[in-house]
Amino acid sequence: MQIGYSDYIPKNTKWFRFDDIEKITTLVKSSKVVISHAGIGSVLLSLKYNKPTIVVPRLKKFKEHTDDHQLEIVKELSEEKSIIPVYDIQDLESAIKLSRKFRPNLKPQQKIILKMIKDYIKSLEK
Repeated sequence: MQIGYSDYIPKNTKWFRFDDIEKITTLVKSSKVVISHAGIGSVLLSLKYNKPTIVVPRLKKFKEHTDDHQLEIVKELSEEKSIIPVYDIQDLESAIKLSRKFRPNLKPQQKIILKMIKDYIKSLEK
């Protein structure tokens, strides 16, 4: 588990703060399921290796981000059946159970993500 700058220290799993992309890629490749925030790089890496991906968006209301662009990413990818969304952390356990049979729909994701990135960049220009 990558915990970044979090103060929370996991008790039931191995963890690290940060690592290089090669190590992260190795972990993703060997995973049965990936649980991630909705950072586009993290999600794309998981989907690149066709992993069932549970995505919990970081939200503005919890001061996890400056806006809710991660929520928009999760909604789009969820509608396309590319990921398993978790909007309430209480639903994580059921999402993990669902991931055992879930296979991501990979065809539309790149098109959607590129559109979302372009839209987000346009919103910053305003």
